[in-house]
Amino acid sequence: MLTPKPAAPVHAPGILPSQAIRGLIDDGVLKLARPAAPGQVQPASIDLRLGSRAWRVRASFLPGANMPVADKVRELSLHNFEFGPEGKVLEVGCVYLIPLLESLALPAGISAIANPKSSTGRLDVFTRVIADGVTAFDKIPAGFKGELWLEVCPQTFPIIVREGSRLSQLRFRSGAPDDGDAALRALHKQERLVSSAAAECATGIEADIAGGIGLSVDLSGDLIGYRGKRHSGVVDVDKPASCDTLDYWEPIHSRGQPRLILDPDQFYILASKEAVHVPPTHAAEMMPFNPLVGEFRVHYAGFMDPGFGHAAAGGTGSRIVLEVRSHKVPFILEDGQIIGRLVYEKLTEVPEVLYGRDLGSNYQAQGLKLSKHFK
Repeated sequence: MLTPKPAAPVHAPGILPSQAIRGLIDDGVLKLARPAAPGQVQPASIDLRLGSRAWRVRASFLPGANMPVADKVRELSLHNFEFGPEGKVLEVGCVYLIPLLESLALPAGISAIANPKSSTGRLDVFTRVIADGVTAFDKIPAGFKGELWLEVCPQTFPIIVREGSRLSQLRFRSGAPDDGDAALRALHKQERLVSSAAAECATGIEADIAGGIGLSVDLSGDLIGYRGKRHSGVVDVDKPASCDTLDYWEPIHSRGQPRLILDPDQFYILASKEAVHVPPTHAAEMMPFNPLVGEFRVHYAGFMDPGFGHAAAGGTGSRIVLEVRSHKVPFILEDGQIIGRLVYEKLTEVPEVLYGRDLGSNYQAQGLKLSKHFK
């Protein structure tokens, strides 16, 4: 008589924390072609690792309901190559498709969502996860079974990657999100999710909450941001502190009025005016670009893990670094202008480790900060 297979664990609604992600690995829901790397499992996400071969393709695409990704890659491929131990350069403006070392066999009730890692976004490297039969980027529906691919397109700097390089991350969600603005107001009153001198009032708890909590851009002070230089050298994504800042970035200093004109198709690193706090019970995400606020894109890398800016994890509030690119026309940003919104979602349980002191995280208690690759 066959022994029945154990039922999949039942999770409360919310984002799965690190210990639940390890449970998905143990249960074969999250399949790893290589053993997990140190630090790969984060408080509320797992880093995704590149496989050993890349295909340069003519254009970005979604595979559609009936076209396997591998077939579409073969149809559109210009050439392919193995990375090898020294890695390979991915050129600016080229689109590459790379199989990932992680694949999925999701049960009903658990879905996944991907996003670039913070360092990836700060390098202006555009990444999106695609999968067989999935008709949206970065969103893997409940019940999906199959391999994952990463689309990679460097926008400003050529990069060196190799097998195992981590450019993107994956979160798992049980059920459907049910945290609305009313819950966000209550959480902000209890935990002070954002704070700034401009937002302080008698109660100290006011915030712009409407479809998420508003974040504004800080263009005060002397150094207000950085503009990426064209035709720079390469950046090795696996080598922190290996690049000289001024070889890649032009510092932007205030010149009187607290504003900045964004040049079309230039890449900027700016910072939020508000310091952000993500309590251990929640994870946060920057909402996608809203065309109603202007012709620019803000923040490629939208995940903030539990513990980000949390005092007990070494934070005491962390400003959000903003990856900004204007489209089509020059656009003026004014100091204090709302440029994005954060949504918070409850975790199914508090994670074993928090972002920050527990992990030696690169961006805890940050201000205006470039990626970890720059000295």
